[in-house]
Formats: sequence, C-alpha cells, structure tokens
Amino acid sequence: MIQKLRIQNYAIIDELVIQFSHNLNIITGETGAGKSILMGALDLVLGKRADIAVLKNKEKKCIVEATFLIKNNDAVNIFFIANDLDTESEIIIRREIAANGKSRSFVNDTPVSLTQLKELAHNLVDLHRQFDTQEISTENFQKEVLDALADNGNLLAQLKFTFAKYTQAKNELEKLKNIQANANKEADYNTFLLNEFNEINLQPNELENLDAEIKLLTNAENIKIQLSNIYTPLINSEEPIVQNLKAFAQKLNGLKEYHVNIEELQKRLQSAQVEIQDIANELETIDDNIIYDAERINTVNDRISAGYTLQKKHGVVNTAQLLEIQETLQQKLDAVFNITATIEKLEKENTVLFEEANKIAATISTNRIAQIKPFVQKVNALLIQVGMPNAQIKVEIKPIAISQTGFDEINFLFDANKSNRFEPLHKVASGGELSRLMLSVKSLVAQKLQLPVLIFDEIDTGISGEAAKQVGIIMKNLSASHQLIVISHQPQIAAKADAHYFVFKEIVKDSIQTSVRLLNNNERIVAIAQMLGGEKPTAAAIENAKEMMN
Repeated sequence: MIQKLRIQNYAIIDELVIQFSHNLNIITGETGAGKSILMGALDLVLGKRADIAVLKNKEKKCIVEATFLIKNNDAVNIFFIANDLDTESEIIIRREIAANGKSRSFVNDTPVSLTQLKELAHNLVDLHRQFDTQEISTENFQKEVLDALADNGNLLAQLKFTFAKYTQAKNELEKLKNIQANANKEADYNTFLLNEFNEINLQPNELENLDAEIKLLTNAENIKIQLSNIYTPLINSEEPIVQNLKAFAQKLNGLKEYHVNIEELQKRLQSAQVEIQDIANELETIDDNIIYDAERINTVNDRISAGYTLQKKHGVVNTAQLLEIQETLQQKLDAVFNITATIEKLEKENTVLFEEANKIAATISTNRIAQIKPFVQKVNALLIQVGMPNAQIKVEIKPIAISQTGFDEINFLFDANKSNRFEPLHKVASGGELSRLMLSVKSLVAQKLQLPVLIFDEIDTGISGEAAKQVGIIMKNLSASHQLIVISHQPQIAAKADAHYFVFKEIVKDSIQTSVRLLNNNERIVAIAQMLGGEKPTAAAIENAKEMMN
C-alpha cells in the first residue's frame, strides 16, 4: 500500500504531501483543479519518462517520492533479490528531474535504472484509467483472470520451467540436425577418401622406407659387384689383405726387443687386421642378403605409386601427413556418428519433456474450464449490480499449440443487449461498459492475487444514480482487503470513502497552485452535497449527502 506521496515543484504544485488510508481513498475536485496532475506525478515514480516541462520552477529540481508498505509480496521480494537490493517492509521510491532535464531514480536511496523502476512499480501499483479498459480485451489478461480463480500459479510455474527446457532441447535438436545435414553431405565423400586410406593401410614412414628399398633392389647387381670387389681382396684373394696384415704383425713380433715402439705398432697392426676382418665379413653378409627380386620390385613400385597418388591428391609430401589426413577423416565420420547418437538421445528427452508439458497444460486447462461457469455467473450478477442488467459475458476456450501458458486460447465475449450474439469485447463494448466490466472482474480476482495498490482514475465516467452507487459498494467491499485510490466525480462513490481528499486550486504569492486537503466528516458532507447540487447545495442536498454517507 501507498502510505505517503510527496510532490515538489511539479506542474502547478509547489509542495504537497498526501497520507493515504489503508482502505478506500477517494479524490474529488472540480474539473481542472489538478486531479490529473496528481496522477501525472505518480506516473513519474511508476517509471514514466520525464519531461522538463513539468518543472514549476525551472531553476529547481522536481522530486516525487512515494512510500510503500509491503507485506507478503513475492514478486517484490524476488525483484529485490534479483537486483541485489536490501529487502525492507517499507519501500521509498524517489524520482528526481533536474533543471537540465536529467532524471534519476532511487529505491531506498539506491540508484536504479528506469527499467528497474518500471518493473518494481508494476508489482506495487495497478493504475487503471478511463482509457485503460482495453486491457480486459487482451487474451493475456483474460487468461490471467481464469488462472487466478483456478489457483494455477504453481502449475504455471512448473509448465514455464518444463516448457523452457523443452524449447531449449528442441532448439538444440534442430541445431544438431542442421549440423548433421551439412555433415551428411560430406560423409559419403569422406567415407570414399577414408576407404582409400584403409585399403593401402600405410604404416609410419612406410613410403620413405620403400623409397630406400626400391633404390637398393633396382641397383642390386651393381651393388653386389662393388661389394665383392671390396671384401674379396680383403679376405678371399690369392693374397688376402687380412692374411698379409697378420703376417706383418708376426714379423714385428720378432723385432720388439730391438725398439721400444715396435710392440705398440704390432698391437695396432693386429687391431687393424681384426677390424678389416669384421668389415669384410659384414660386407659379405650384406652381399649375401642382396637379392634381385623382380616380383618384389613390382610390389614395392605399385605401393609407392599408390602412396604418391594419395600424396598428390591431398597435396602432401610424406607418410606422416597422409596419416594425419586419415585420422582427420576418421574423426569427421565419428563425429557424424556421435551427432546421430546425440540426436537420438535428444529426441527421446524432447518427447519426455513435451509429454510432461502437455500433462501439466492439461491440468491447467481442466482447472480453467472448471472456473468458467461460476466466473460467468458472478460477473453477470455484478454487471446487473452496476447498472447493466441486459449485459452478459461469455468465455470461449479453444485448443492451440502449447506454449509456456498452456494450450488454451481464451476469449471473453460480450453481449450488451441479451441478443445472444456474443462478440469479442473490443468490438462491441463501449468505454463505460468496459470500465464497469473491468471493475467487476478485478473485484472477483482480488482475493486470489497479490494485487498491488489499485488506482482507478475516473473510470466511473458515463454512469450515475444506482449504477454509481453499486460501483461504490463494489469498491468499498474490495477495499476491505486492498488499498484503493479512486479519482471520481460521482457522489455515490465518494460517499463510500474511508478517506476523502479534495483537490483545489489557490493563489499563493500571486501564483496559482494545486493543493490537496483531507476532509473531515462535515467537510465531506458539504463536498458530496456540492457534487449533488452545485456550489451552493440546498438543505435537501445536504441531507441526501448525509444519507449516502450513512
């Protein structure tokens, strides 16, 4: 509820403070006295864009401050937590407009953005003006009404969560299917390329090794001749070099006693003989293992040719690079397989989430349908009460594709003249009819919702007499559990006030300004009598006013 509204330097308001009652607050005053100015100032703390033109004194800043007392408002608590603000039972919202037009907003002295201010204000104040009646024509509002009456809040939260998970999984599934479609276009070609690699089945460094082997095989005869020419003189000729070295060593052995260096030289000659013998043996072994094999040459040439063909095809120059390409192709094909497996898993998850969402939506729909008949009966009874005896409302519900609010399309249809020709509200209901219908609907759902402060700005335009009286009764009943602030021209409504405020203009220091006064009981009688009989009410008007108030 709004405890206090303080306005400084706004339009023709120098400064005023209004302390509101917890229940039904009625604001009256002559046309042009400044009632709309009060609403304009309140709009600022509700997040409306600021205009420098509202400054009464262009050299001072404008300040509008509203103090709210909050009890058990979940939406407000969530807002404070989400925006890292300290939760308090008293909330002070202040809006300042500087002389240069710059606007600043504060919640409990903490600066907030205009977007944050609007979000908070939406959960604090329900401002309904004469021309705001089109809200009742919207499907969202109509759906919220039935859901409130059906206590669908928890189910809707579950559905919103489940449908969000379903939507996320569905989007991920579509994304993967697109990736799969693109991958499948390349999959056949990649499979063909990989099969070429698998057929040749290259081993690390194989082409380089085959190159060395083919050189050896194609030069086998020449190599064997050259090797034979080398190791034969060493060990197999008529006078093998190894035998000669052995003989030389033996001769030096007989000379050791004649010179100190002979023994060392003899040992070196013996080492040379052993080394040359080993070299000759290894050369002979190599020669024995080199065999000219035409068939092997053909096999190696074919494999080298296949390998070179792959190198040329893929623009690489060695076996290692070919094996890297083979691994990449395998990974791509594995990825396609993995995507397919992931898609199958997501499809199953999607099906489960979709079925779960539909199950919750079906319960919500059942609850809504169950509320239609009593809702229609109660609204139609209230329409009679507010002076529309021939008007009827009808609720139409149709199935549509599921969303986070269910799979129902809801329409409130209206017949003003008992013609049984029901049409959508926006097509057939007048502004006055919509206003009274909106009041009737809000009075029904008020007990079911954590409605914020209800402000009605001249929605009683176009009604009078008994209808105005009944509107006043409905507002009075509604104010038993909700704070109402009502700007009205109807004495029947003003008579129901718990607190009656009178807006008037006065001249202060040669300047016209708007002021507001809380009327006492006698002043209320006079004000209501003036609303009935003019500026100078008759005794009958005074008595009538007293009767209305009693």
